[in-house]
Parts: sequence; structure tokens; C-alpha cells
Amino acid sequence: MALSALLASLLCTTVLPVLLFLVALRLWEFYWIRGRDPSCPSPLPPGSMGLPFLGETLQLILQRRKFLLMKRHRYGFIYRTHLFGSPTVRVTGADNVRHILLGENRLVSAQWPASVRTILGPDTLSNLHGAQHRTRKKAIMRAFCRDSLQLYIPEIQEEVQAVVSQWLLKDSLVLVYPEMKRLMFRVAMRVLLGFKPDQIRLDEQQLLEAFEEMIKNLFSLPIDVPFSGLYRGLKARNLIHCKMEENIQQKVQECEQGCRHTDALQQLIDSSRKNNEPLSMQAIKESATELLFGGHETTASTATSLIMFLGLNPHVVDKLRQELQEQEEQGLDLHSLNLDSLEQLRYTDCVIKETLRINPPVPGGFRIALKTFTLNGYQIPKGWKVIYSICDTHDVAQMFPNKQDFQPQRFMTQPSADSSRFHYIPFGGGSRMCVGKEFARVLLKVFLVEVVSKCDWTLLNGPPAMKTGPTVYPVDNLPTKFTSCAQ
Repeated sequence: MALSALLASLLCTTVLPVLLFLVALRLWEFYWIRGRDPSCPSPLPPGSMGLPFLGETLQLILQRRKFLLMKRHRYGFIYRTHLFGSPTVRVTGADNVRHILLGENRLVSAQWPASVRTILGPDTLSNLHGAQHRTRKKAIMRAFCRDSLQLYIPEIQEEVQAVVSQWLLKDSLVLVYPEMKRLMFRVAMRVLLGFKPDQIRLDEQQLLEAFEEMIKNLFSLPIDVPFSGLYRGLKARNLIHCKMEENIQQKVQECEQGCRHTDALQQLIDSSRKNNEPLSMQAIKESATELLFGGHETTASTATSLIMFLGLNPHVVDKLRQELQEQEEQGLDLHSLNLDSLEQLRYTDCVIKETLRINPPVPGGFRIALKTFTLNGYQIPKGWKVIYSICDTHDVAQMFPNKQDFQPQRFMTQPSADSSRFHYIPFGGGSRMCVGKEFARVLLKVFLVEVVSKCDWTLLNGPPAMKTGPTVYPVDNLPTKFTSCAQ
């Protein structure tokens, strides 16, 4: 009798819940498989949809790179999953990515997860479409034209020089990643948003902390309840907007009084006025926040990767110094850089390209299927999300032999545009390619020139483990010892 009661208790408390859970998983999977478009004969991609309602979002957030590698090895270059509340197809490989990037507004449309759209706001470039997107993109591109980039270089160099000097004065280690985020934040505030150095110093710490909180919760479940990721991200975003509004109002008043600003945000404001479509204060704050994210988070990631790869490959540092010495002999002034002199640094450019190949700061891009279409034998149903992978596409590109090795010289010989166009996509592609890519290249070149010409450094923990959230960064923050290099 006692044994029967024990078995019954075990059945109710353990076996039955497990069986119900397994049934729920099967029903969840069956529900989405039944959601395929019956008018399309092609099957859905292989994959799994994870837990009911949650999908595989938690695994992605917690495991990131390990999760994505496991999925690719198990299911191949196209697979289905369920992320951030939506059925999703993840796409890898140049041929597959080409169809997605060139299918903008025909097969797919840019659509980031709901949490990203909610936090950044509806008036950001990434959330606009059609004529509005083209107009806004054209206005922002003016801020990154050649003349504008030339104006930015002295301010960029000034900020980088100040930080490098501080590193050399420190006897202890430097945590490179937090330092890079602080540096690139100041550069973005000054160059992209037009804030004055004293304004930046006044609000820098509070703004930076709020920005870090917003970025940490940018990709979260779309549930706005107290203490949720979306709730914390919106709270941080509102603080950033509040701090920005006073400075933006002052900036607008100065312009009305005849003061001329040349920063990216001002050019966006001026362009909207010329088109008789003046931006609201909310739209200006959202655009400023997006510029900050694109202008500081991604460059901080890549600059940190540069320090890491060069610290692990001192022979590359020697080649960089050799190039700088040769250019100095031809008239390069290291104390007053300009676009013409930076463009002569071909090997420096290759080092940046190789860093972006191995560690692209943004792992991929988000789209939504506008209609059901077939990709490499699989159907992508209308309304499903599509993620194209930048990091995985670089990993599987056959045009890069010895892919795990840091070899900048591979970019010294330029491949044909057709063969490399979608094998190497650190800035995305198509009509949604990163508008600030030239600004990023200039900023990273100035940074490399300064740090290589003045510093030797040692990575105190050796090669770090890397994580993504939402950009690539070292788990240990890359503790490094900097010393003055022998001239």
C-alpha cells in the first residue's frame, strides 16, 4: 500500500509534469511548423523553436557565441528558431546573405526586435523606411562626407592623445574596454553631437552609466514591467533624453543667433529644416541617442580588439611603425593628421580590416519577410524575422585561408568587388549599410597612429574570452600595461 502511494506521488510530482512539459514543447513546435505557407512547396528550414513563448531567447542571451556555433554546426547555414518573441530564420554565408541584403523593400524590410525599436524610438534611421529613410540617410551622410571628416580629425586626435597620455602615466594596469568606451563616448558627444568639452565633463559619468544600462537591456524580451530588461532600458533611455534636451536646446538657440556648428546632429537638423520637415525635440533626442550608439559602442569594441590583436602579434606592430616611419620620411606630420595622410597608411587600413573580419563589432542585422520567398531550397514565411549573420559569414568565407590567424597582409591585394562583396560585410550591405563606416575608419586610424607611435603594451591575462552583448567585448575588460615605446 505504501509503495503504491509512493509511486502515485512520484507520478504526480515528477513524471506527469515532465510529460506535460514535453507535450507542450511538441505542441509549440507543431504550432509553428503548421504556420508555414501552404502555397509554397518548399519546407521550412531545419531547427527548433525552443520553449513555449520564450523560444530560445534565454539561450542566446546567456550563451551567445557558443549557442550560435552549436546551431550552425547542427543545422547548417539556414535554420529556424524563435527569438525575442518572434519566429526567426538565421542566415549565414555570402550567397544567402546577398539575397537578404539585396532584397530590401522587395523580399524583406529592416526591423529590429521590439525591445530595440521601443528603446531607440520610432524616429531613428534604423526604424524608418521608404522615402523617410532615404531622406534621413542622405542628411546624415552629409555629416560623413570628406569635408566633414577632415573637420573632425583635429578633435578626434586631441581626445585620443589625452587618453594615451593618461595610460602612460599609470603605473598599474589599464582596463582597456571601459577606457575605450569612455574615449569613444567623448568623441561621439563632441564630434557627432557637437557638445563642448566642458558640457561633456559635466554630464559624462551619469550619461555614460545610463547609456551602459540602456545598451545592456537593448536586446530583451518585449515585456515592460518593473525590473524587466525593457523597463530598465527605457528608464535609462529617458534619463539620457532628459540630460540631452537642455544641451540640444542651447545648441538650437546658438544656431538661431548665427553660431555655426558642423557636427552630424546639426547637419541633420539643418537638412530637415531645408526640406520643410523640422524635427521635433523627441525626434532630435532619438537621433542623438542613435548616433551615440553607432558612433561609440561599435568603435569602442573594434578599438579594444585592435589592442588585443596587436598585443598578441607584436610583429604587426613593428610593420605599422615601419609604415609610419616611411610616411614620416615623405612628409607625414604625426602631430597634425589629415585625410590625405591617413589614406596613405595602407597597412594600417589592412590591420583595421583584419580586425573587423575576425571580430566584427555587430554580429548581424535584423529583417522581416515582406512575403513568403524561397532561399536555398527553404521557405521563409511572410512575417517571420530574418537575421543575417556577419560573424558567421566571415567564419565560413572560403576566400580567407587560415581564417583563425591574424594576417592583415591578406588585404594588401584587393580581391575583385564581386568575389568579396558579401564574404566580407563588417558594415552590413545594401541600402542599409552603416552610414558611419568612413567615420569609423578615420577614427580607428587616428587611434592606431597615436597608440602605435607612442606605446608598447602587454596583455596581462593573455588572449581573453570574448562575448557579445550587443557588441563584441572581452570578458575580462582586457587588463593591459602600457609603457612609452623607444623612439
